[in-house]
Parts: sequence; C-alpha cells; structure tokens
Amino acid sequence: MKRALFLTCALIAAASRAFAQQDIPDPAADAKLRFGPLALTPTLALVNAGIDTNVFNDPTIAGPKRDFTMTFEPKTDWWLRVGRTWFLGNVTEGLVYYNKYESERSVNGLYKAGWLVPLTRLTVQANGSYLRTRDRPGFEIDARAQRTEIGADGSVEIRALSKTFVGIRAKRQYVDYADDAVFLDRNLHEELNRTVTTGAITFRHEVTPLTSVTFDIVREQARFDFSPLRNADSTEFVAGVKFDPTALLKGIAAIGYRNFEPLVPGLPRYKGSTATIDLSYVALNATKVSVRGTRDVQFSYDVNQPYYLQTGVTGELTQRLFGPFDIVGRAGYAKLDYRDRFDAVVPEADRADVMHIFGGGVGYRIGSGLRVGFNVDQQTRDSHVLIRQYKGLKYGTSVTYGF
Repeated sequence: MKRALFLTCALIAAASRAFAQQDIPDPAADAKLRFGPLALTPTLALVNAGIDTNVFNDPTIAGPKRDFTMTFEPKTDWWLRVGRTWFLGNVTEGLVYYNKYESERSVNGLYKAGWLVPLTRLTVQANGSYLRTRDRPGFEIDARAQRTEIGADGSVEIRALSKTFVGIRAKRQYVDYADDAVFLDRNLHEELNRTVTTGAITFRHEVTPLTSVTFDIVREQARFDFSPLRNADSTEFVAGVKFDPTALLKGIAAIGYRNFEPLVPGLPRYKGSTATIDLSYVALNATKVSVRGTRDVQFSYDVNQPYYLQTGVTGELTQRLFGPFDIVGRAGYAKLDYRDRFDAVVPEADRADVMHIFGGGVGYRIGSGLRVGFNVDQQTRDSHVLIRQYKGLKYGTSVTYGF
C-alpha cells in the first residue's frame, strides 16, 4: 500500500513538472499599448494615394486604363494573457478606393485568433483565420475577384531532449470564390473552390537560444468542389533554419523536396525542389534588409494547365540617410512554369510567364511613430501569350502611423 502511494505521488510530481509553465519570452514584449492583461500594437496606414496606370493589368495593345486610387489600412496585433496561457491574434481591414472605376472598390478584412499554451515540456497552439477580400490572389489572376478563405490549424510540440523538440501539426483551409467571380471567361468559383488539408511531423533543435534547425515531413491533400480533375496529393520533406524574432536576423529559410501527384491521369507529376524564405535584418536602427522567396506548386484557373511551378524572390532595402529622412529600394522576380494536361489544346505549350518588379521611395519621419513617404513601383509580366503581357506603374504618397 505504501509502495503504491509512493508511486502515485511520484507520478503526480513528474506530471506537475512536465506541465508547469515554461519560462519563455513574453509574446507581447513589443506591444505598444497595455490595458491590464490586454496588449495591443495598432497601426494606421494610407497606402499609395496616387495613380495606377494599368488598373486591370491590360496588355499594351488593349489600351491600359488609369485611375486615382488609395487604400486605407488599419491593423492591430493583440495579446491577452489568461492565467498561464495567451490568446493572441490580428485584425486587418483594407478600404480600397478607385475614383473612376467603381467596380474595383472593396472593403477587405483579415481576422486571426489563436490560443498558446506554453508548458515546460509541452507547447500547444490552436489558430483560426478568416479572410474576406476582393484583391488579386497572386501573380496569375488579374481580376480582383471576391473570395473568402477560412483556415484552422493546430500544433503540439514536446521537448524530447534538452534542446530537441518533436511535434505534430495540422491545417485545414477552405477557399471559396464568389459565384460571379470570372477571369478570362472562366468561372473561378467552379474552377478553384477547394479544401486543402495538411498534416506534418516536425523536428526542431535549438543550436543557440536564438537559432533553431528544423525538419518536417508533410502530407497534403487538395480537393476541389467542382473541378475534380485538379485533385492532388503530395508529400514534402523540408529542412530549414529558424531565427528568433528578437534576433538581429529574424525569420525562416527552408528548402524541401515535393512529390506532387495529381489523382486523375493525363497530368504530369512534379517531383522536385521547393523553397521558402522570409528573412529580415536590422543594423544599428539605420539599415533594414528583408528578403522573401518561394518555389512551390500553385493551382491555375485554366483546367488545361491546372498548375504551375512558381519560383520567385523579392527584396527591400531601407536606409536612413540623415535626420528624419530615409530611402527605400525594392526589386523582385517571379517565374510561372506551367504544366500542360496531356493532349489538351493550350495557347502556348509548356509556357513560362515572367514577372519583374522594381520600385523605391523616400520617406520623412515625424516623431517616433509617423512616416510620410512617396513611392514609385513598376510591375511587368512577359509571356508568349500576348494577352497575358502587361506593364503597370503606380506612384503616390503613403502615410503610416504606429502607436
């Protein structure tokens, strides 16, 4: 009896140590406003109040349309501490105005919320997101089509060794285009409405307190509501390096190998490399460099070329010159390599569209939170299909205020 009681007490003590609160950095450490357990970082932005020389991304031969446009974007990151756990999220609104072309006006919203439970040997997180927008979904579709995206994901990570963690994560996302969303005579509701389900086994090892190496094994299923010819499964192996948000170099860089398998015969598989880059570096509060890149499979609106491999990178450099003045330079490149369905009639077999992005601007800071800038950005798409070529220029003023 005494031995059983002793073992019971030992198990309770061990469980208590395993599920005690983990000593981790405050997720809301950089919050600007605090109201008891609630922390907020609000931002107000007026984005490029100026001229768009090609509102619809029309080819030169079609006579591009120009208009005055501006976007007002209030955004708030929030954190709420409840006992030993955190509720956290983001609210972003986008009010898009076009003076002449009323069809391009929209009110967009992105809402995220999550629950973080950090324990000594176990970390649990669950998240949800809701996007309602009439913005372009990527480089391929030029129409500002109304769509809704609903997502839910969760993860569990266990400390297996002193610096090694093993976990699982799952995600489910539903993409729903409006019934009347059309691009190049294709109904996007019928072509691209889909549910994507992802599951992964994750491994992470802390090399330093601010740097971790990761390895994930990912399984993904894509199921289309009205276009089952696009259904596909894929398996991906991903290795990467993750830098803590408090480090000078922050973000993630990862490379992988994906085996993308369409379920319906007549479409080639993709077996090859993938990549994700999202890094930023700040030096002496005067220079900021950020780089983003991707290489992965994306679904196309055209059922005869139902997916493409997108490879691209964008970079931005911000340099404070003197006093309150700074200068910004941007450049980007993306290549869309299409895969053809066997025996399908397509405008250009195995075509590759190429995007080039160049831009920059100057800014003037007023106090610690307000910045006024003037920006110029040009984007072009080169393609062997004439109606897919375009060139557009945007220039105008931006105002950003962070509390």
